[in-house]
Amino acid sequence: MRTTPTPSSPSPAVPPTQTQPIAQRRFNLADEEATIAFGRAVATTTQLAPAETGRGAPTAGAVIHLQGDLGAGKTTLARGFMRAYGHEGAVKSPTYTLVEPYEFEHCNIYHFDLYRLADPEEFDYLGTEQYFDPNNLCLVEWAEKGRGWVPAADLRIELIERDGGREACCAALSTRGAELLEALVG
Repeated sequence: MRTTPTPSSPSPAVPPTQTQPIAQRRFNLADEEATIAFGRAVATTTQLAPAETGRGAPTAGAVIHLQGDLGAGKTTLARGFMRAYGHEGAVKSPTYTLVEPYEFEHCNIYHFDLYRLADPEEFDYLGTEQYFDPNNLCLVEWAEKGRGWVPAADLRIELIERDGGREACCAALSTRGAELLEALVG
């Protein structure tokens, strides 16, 4: 059983616009373990120094949108991400609370799940401005439910179920996102 992500052929770079990514890559994820390992790999690209158990790691911050159908593995990827930052407790989807804060000594990570938003403007009423400080990391599931209100992604990861596994389609949407993607395929 393979537990590390395998990059497939890179997509050509496209000039950035609102909808056009700077760069794209696809990764084949054979199973849940590979999805967790991929989440760890993504987290490692955001760290300025190695993580310490329970204390996190210094980070330059980023906004990462996680897309995919229900059950596609977004929260599984987030679990791997949080493990790479030294979080040892449960990592659950914040479907009902909308945001799950992970505030470490060295960094703050906020995991959003906007699936239950009925109207994008509801995001504005959540009082989330401080969460999107440039030094924080924000993982946002179902960002499209807050379209127009959720800050733009540096990196967008879409998970698609394929042949019993998953494919992670990663798109860099900012200079920061391009740095993360480059480090990921490094």
